[in-house]
Amino acid sequence: MPYRVCVTYLLRERDGVAQVLLGRKKTGLGVGYHVGLGGKLEPGEAAVEAAVREVAEEAGVTVDPADLDPRGELLYLFPHRESWSQRSSVFVTTRWQGEPAESDELVPAWHDVADLPLDEMWDDARQWLPDVLVGGHVSHEFTFGDDLATVVSDRPLPTS
Repeated sequence: MPYRVCVTYLLRERDGVAQVLLGRKKTGLGVGYHVGLGGKLEPGEAAVEAAVREVAEEAGVTVDPADLDPRGELLYLFPHRESWSQRSSVFVTTRWQGEPAESDELVPAWHDVADLPLDEMWDDARQWLPDVLVGGHVSHEFTFGDDLATVVSDRPLPTS
């Protein structure tokens, strides 16, 4: 059974350019990749609660749960390493308090939404992230190959 995670993308506009905060992972799954802020849900924790906690832990900023805009669900399947399989709730926000700072997990940096570092992100990101950052929603399943890095199949999640 995939474990539950969340990911949050902080969005801002600077000089008319839309930007997103990504962090370069320093430890754990995806080390070296640029990722959104997020992680595992703790027992009994809702995705929104986890998103608020993870943003604070990973970037040192405070987000009000009411300011999180849910943008969908992703299912990541790793048949060659089942322990990596996860279901992720995706959020964006344009409101927070504080200035993003480096943590034990991530080195945060702002990136233009129109010029994402997709070659330095998980392989699936190119297929859904640009659209989500401009207001879209995602409901998708990605299966990774035996290299644990390349998407070998993808499909929309069944509607419930």
